[in-house]
Amino acid sequence: MGVGGISIWQLLIVLVIVLLLFGTKKLRNMGGDLGGAIKGFRSSMKEVKDADEPVDQQAEASTTEVDETGASEEVKTEKV
Repeated sequence: MGVGGISIWQLLIVLVIVLLLFGTKKLRNMGGDLGGAIKGFRSSMKEVKDADEPVDQQAEASTTEVDETGASEEVKTEKV
């Protein structure tokens, strides 16, 4: 038994039929197009992942400053 109940001989027969119908040049072009699409999808997913970084890395840091009168004041600074 092969993949999903299909034997290796059945897969080879299907491959030969596909090659006869489409030809190697057209199949090569389709493979290149599919590879380019997958590459573009991966790069866009990486961009989305980078844009959705955890808030901890981009968080605002709070510091407490004391002015001349002695009153403390919380000042937020943004890390970039």
